[in-house]
Amino acid sequence: MHDYIQRKIEKELHNALSRSPAVAILGPRQSGKSTTAKMLLKDIPSVYLDLQDRVDRNKLSEPELFFDHYRDKVICLDEIQLLPEFFSILRSEIDKDRRPGRFLILGSASRDLIKQSTESLAGRIAYIDLTPFTINEVANISIWSDIWLRGGFPESILAKNNMDSFDWRLDFIRTFMERDIPNLGFNIPVPIIERLWLLLAHYHGQTANYQKLAAAADISIPTLKKYLAILEQTYMIRLLPPAETNLKKRLIKSPKIYLRDSGILHALLDIEAYDSLLANPAAGASWEGFVIENIITEYDRWKPSFVRTSNGAEIDLILERAGERHFFECKLSKAPKPSRGFYELIDSIKPESAWVIAPVDEPYEIKKGIYVCPPTGLKI
Repeated sequence: MHDYIQRKIEKELHNALSRSPAVAILGPRQSGKSTTAKMLLKDIPSVYLDLQDRVDRNKLSEPELFFDHYRDKVICLDEIQLLPEFFSILRSEIDKDRRPGRFLILGSASRDLIKQSTESLAGRIAYIDLTPFTINEVANISIWSDIWLRGGFPESILAKNNMDSFDWRLDFIRTFMERDIPNLGFNIPVPIIERLWLLLAHYHGQTANYQKLAAAADISIPTLKKYLAILEQTYMIRLLPPAETNLKKRLIKSPKIYLRDSGILHALLDIEAYDSLLANPAAGASWEGFVIENIITEYDRWKPSFVRTSNGAEIDLILERAGERHFFECKLSKAPKPSRGFYELIDSIKPESAWVIAPVDEPYEIKKGIYVCPPTGLKI
């Protein structure tokens, strides 16, 4: 993978293996989990099993014998969501020998979806989320406009040209609908999930109107919410919650819907080139989602939310932690001008800092405590 790109999580992963009997790296399919794990383990005594491979799965037919044979090695189990019943066996094995760094587990579904892991391995496992590449991770090999257009999946961003990248993403979407969702045990007709995913691409960045979305997708509201949960738990969409605040204003209470990867969004919208992206009516919403996803990933220990009042004043993203708040506005403009509502909400809530993220060349202050900044190099 381009002489292996340094991933943000590597130090975190080393620390987790040094303190916890099991560590799970969770993230979307094709986000680089296997490559990251193999690079980490190449200098550590270890054994790697791909549970999509029938031969590797058969090696676990007598798990106690396998564990005994490799007791002195880190055992890496890839695509663990295919064997969810295996967590009870892991729990029993860990309870016999609770040394740190015994198991490294890779999965293409969130910890909420792999419920057995949270139930069976509570107190025995550390979780790490691995997203597709962020801007900062590939800043030395790709410019931000390419990352925005192609998204962060390694095969997409490292493709030889835009056409190869676009074709890879179309294949990814098809495989996800036809194979990945059924492999997780969900029986969703492909035409329905395809229609919903395309619909969500057109709703990208809007607050969720469940009644309107369900009617457009021709499914019931409970079914819509179930499908949204599946897409969220497989890292395809983000439901950004409204902030909990004591503002004396009427606030929008529904979450905002974003497709997490800008490249997948553009493939669904049939946007192949950068010029086409800039000319598309969805460009502003796409930029907003791209910026928000990168910030949330970089500051993953902070609680993300947004604020929108009934009269239209809005903060695109709020990060909160230990009583601190930071505001972010996303503007697709070389000369961004925040709205009056943005300034009003800053005056009302008084965050520690406020940022306007725009495609500018370098950061600058437009008002005391309010900065315009490019999508790279943000430091709060």
